[in-house]
Amino acid sequence: MNKDDGAAQALSKVPQVTLMFWGIKILATTLGETGGDAVTMSMKLGYAEGSLIFLVFFAVALLFQVFSEGYHPARYWAVVAATTTVGTTMSDYLDRTLALGYIRSSIVLFLGVLLVLFIWQRVMGRIEFEGIADRRDELFYWLTILVSNTLGTALGDFVADDLGLGFQLGALLFGVLIVAVAIAYYKTSISPNILFWAAYVLTRPLGATLGDTLTKPLAHGGLALDRISSSLVILALMVVAITLNHRAEQRRAVVVAS
Repeated sequence: MNKDDGAAQALSKVPQVTLMFWGIKILATTLGETGGDAVTMSMKLGYAEGSLIFLVFFAVALLFQVFSEGYHPARYWAVVAATTTVGTTMSDYLDRTLALGYIRSSIVLFLGVLLVLFIWQRVMGRIEFEGIADRRDELFYWLTILVSNTLGTALGDFVADDLGLGFQLGALLFGVLIVAVAIAYYKTSISPNILFWAAYVLTRPLGATLGDTLTKPLAHGGLALDRISSSLVILALMVVAITLNHRAEQRRAVVVAS
């Protein structure tokens, strides 16, 4: 990274995309699955009520993020976690309460992601994933993340249930697809923007299948761990990873500045 890149990143409200970034993202998506199910299933609040609760959490977290200056790790990852939990409950509401099923809801949500990206391109003339400083870019960024995380939940359930792969094989499949995207990033000329958002979508079903592996009953292929306890452990791991990543970012900033 040169000094110009460092200056641009200093104004950005999103983190640099590194291996640690993806690790935290997968933890966040796994938390979204276990946390969303904890509210809707363990607490028996239902999908509609759970979606409303997490939408309020998402709206509050997003307000703090949008009206802040620069990048704040806690605020940024709070919004990401909010999109994963509300994505879980909204997807389940579409799939089960409205009876759209995993295939139809996945198609609708996939078209939704493409529509948001298309409008973003037309309005701003570009699609970004780093260096987000303009407020309009930021709003499109978070809308894309919200829809993609909802899509990812439906895709995870479709692969695990409708295709019959189960949670472990489903997680393996999405892990392999993410590795394929990473190889394409280093070995092809495909747009980094396209590859980033492809990987972003795929990390959600990976987290969904990992979360279900932890908490679903043994008879359904899960480990039958408590949803609330699992969510708290994953949250603690996220906090540790975010702290370590932020310290690494600060060290990189010092190197660039010097």
